[in-house]
Amino acid sequence: MKRILSGVVAILLSGTAAFAADVYQPPMEPVPEQPVEVIQTSGWYLRGDVGYAWNHLRGANFYQGGPSGSIADFDSADIDDSWVIGGGVGYQFNNYLRADITADYWGNGDFVGSTSGGCGTVAGPCVSRDISSVSAWSLMANAYVDIGTYGAFTPYVGAGIGATRVSWDGLRNTSCSVADPTACDPTTNHGGEDSWRFTYALMAGTAIDLTCNLKADIGYRFRQVDDGDMFGYANGGGPGFDDGFYIHEARAGLRYSFGNTCEVPYEPPPIVYK
Repeated sequence: MKRILSGVVAILLSGTAAFAADVYQPPMEPVPEQPVEVIQTSGWYLRGDVGYAWNHLRGANFYQGGPSGSIADFDSADIDDSWVIGGGVGYQFNNYLRADITADYWGNGDFVGSTSGGCGTVAGPCVSRDISSVSAWSLMANAYVDIGTYGAFTPYVGAGIGATRVSWDGLRNTSCSVADPTACDPTTNHGGEDSWRFTYALMAGTAIDLTCNLKADIGYRFRQVDDGDMFGYANGGGPGFDDGFYIHEARAGLRYSFGNTCEVPYEPPPIVYK
């Protein structure tokens, strides 16, 4: 009997030892904490932008009959769409606030208008065709609020104020008889005018991280440019004035930041079990 009990005990002990060997796991080595990428979010930046502008002339008028005459509105006054190019320098104050100073050139927008009234050398009444073009430089001070960063995207809104130097080319005016459109007065050339105008802007868009220091900027900008001089007096007509512009722009550009510093995240070596 003792021999039988001894054998059972030996079998149980050997099984327990084998089971313990099966479930043994070596102790895991501690995993070093992975540092988070460090990005300094303040500092100076440069920007460059190009865009397409949908232009709306708010109206135009002129003195009919010379400086001592009466003011008349153009029957129609439109300018074509054009392009915009610009650049600037700015400062990122923190993760949410930045500001910049920008200069933009607004390319030539062709103007076509018409007026109605008396004729010169042909039997009236007459309708005129008026042709010119306009371009402008803008200097703006802008402030932006970065709403938050979502992956590589940082949406923003902004506003700006400044001044725009509007330059009108000479206006060519040809009046033709309503009864006989082939009977026309000689073309009159009015000298174009330049003037500084108050301008404000509203912006919205998103920045896209390309590298730690370089961002793409895709956005929309609305500008309102105040009224001012358009053309001078000639041959009994003028001077003329425009009522200002609404400009809607789709823009794309790049921003390069000098203040950002990046560190490559630490990657621990693979754990080897022995």
